[in-house]
Amino acid sequence: MLFARYGQAILTVHERHSRLLAAARPPGKAAGPVANLLLNLFADLPPALRQTVTFDNGTEFARHRTLHDIGIATFFCDPYAPWQKGGIENAIGRMRRFFPRKTDLATLSDKQFFDLLRAYNNTPRKCLDYQTPAEVFIRLLHFECESTFPLSRE
Repeated sequence: MLFARYGQAILTVHERHSRLLAAARPPGKAAGPVANLLLNLFADLPPALRQTVTFDNGTEFARHRTLHDIGIATFFCDPYAPWQKGGIENAIGRMRRFFPRKTDLATLSDKQFFDLLRAYNNTPRKCLDYQTPAEVFIRLLHFECESTFPLSRE
């Protein structure tokens, strides 16, 4: 998401199944810091939830190959084809309610930023059967503990 003030941006990542939105405030649009932020966002996710990323054609994604190191395949949309990444376009449109283009990110505290992101992820969606993206994402992360054993023994 870009803003009216030069150099201000929010890096947004949209998980397609749950529609969960993760975001960070990069120091600028330089490719190196953006790649590092993406690595940090994806590092703690299980490999099954971080298989592919689709980017637009911005220069800030020039170092996309660093994601290959953690097993993420990268793709790019065709120029001027926002429908190829409709999920993130919809998410950014929703986030614009909280962050209009004229917002000065320098005046926004980290607490305010994450509170707004939390509000976005905890808003029920009709397409998720009135569950929140956070609820659906937590279910995606659910896994059996290694110490779990079957209840019936033979």
